[in-house]
Amino acid sequence: MFLSVLSAADPTEEPTAPTLQDAQESATNAASWVEQNWSTWLSIGLRVLLILVIAAVLRVVIRRTITKFIDRMNRTAQAVDGTALGGLLVNVERRRQRSQAIGSVLRSVASFTIMSTAALMILGTFEINLAPLLASAGVAGVAIGFGARNLVTDFLSGVFMILEDQYGVGDTVDAGVASGEVIEVGLRVTKLRGDNGEIWYVRNGEVKRIGNLSQGWATAGVDVTVHPSEDLDRVKILLNQVGEDMSKAEPWNERLWGPIEVLGLDSVLLDSMVVHVSAKTMPGKALSVERELRWRIKHALDGAGIRIVGGLPAQADEEAAPDPTAGMAAPSAYSNSASPQSQTASPIAPAAVPTNVTK
Repeated sequence: MFLSVLSAADPTEEPTAPTLQDAQESATNAASWVEQNWSTWLSIGLRVLLILVIAAVLRVVIRRTITKFIDRMNRTAQAVDGTALGGLLVNVERRRQRSQAIGSVLRSVASFTIMSTAALMILGTFEINLAPLLASAGVAGVAIGFGARNLVTDFLSGVFMILEDQYGVGDTVDAGVASGEVIEVGLRVTKLRGDNGEIWYVRNGEVKRIGNLSQGWATAGVDVTVHPSEDLDRVKILLNQVGEDMSKAEPWNERLWGPIEVLGLDSVLLDSMVVHVSAKTMPGKALSVERELRWRIKHALDGAGIRIVGGLPAQADEEAAPDPTAGMAAPSAYSNSASPQSQTASPIAPAAVPTNVTK
């Protein structure tokens, strides 16, 4: 028997060529295997195809719904543009940029959610155990959350800033850590142009409070300090005339959103009194309106002979001329050589020695 095994395992023996009967047996086995599993394959293929079709249709429907919603927002903004309500709101271009950003974020989130769910369902169709995959994804998400928590905070803050329309491109804002004109709003970083031309990169997660100086309306206020002896009624009439003239002039008639009002006295002192003038202006134009209003008030008061005081207390009209000798010292008694004080202080002359002395 041992010899027979050795003879069977002899490497020198030439391999026998497959016969027709062997090929028939292999084909029969393959056909039977396919016949036994084709229904399973067909079922899996139909499930995968159905999942892909449903995911594609759902993705298209949701994206079109979001696009129609964004277009409706744009049409609403165009309808109120040029009206009194539209003046209090942000401009159309800014609303368009904001709506496009919101639409892009919503479409991306919807597409990611739908395709991720479809991929997991397809893996489940192939009877792949998703528990280790989901556990690994959960651990990776926790690790990424701890390692990139600042990035996640910046992203979420940027999303809510855009959704709530806290500010947009072209707005002048005070973000606490920096202030200036917004030149770019991102989901992670906001770029501001400072007053001196510098660019500030502010992370959205670092913004704890923000003041928007470009939304709604602004207030221009000017304090006019005059002498207390001036006639208040005359001053008020003059300031009202200045405000009326300025409201009719270009381009201030567009920047002023309300009449220039004289609100009254802010303070009354012994040497001055302060009259406050205020007006509601276009957002971001309060500073220019204040400068022009001061310019016009100064010219009007000078033309009417009304004095503007401020800083040091006002001096009296008539003041005695200063005494030229006030800064000179009194003459000294020692300056006169004949005075008793000068003779007492002068040194005593030595006695004369006689020349004719008898030895």
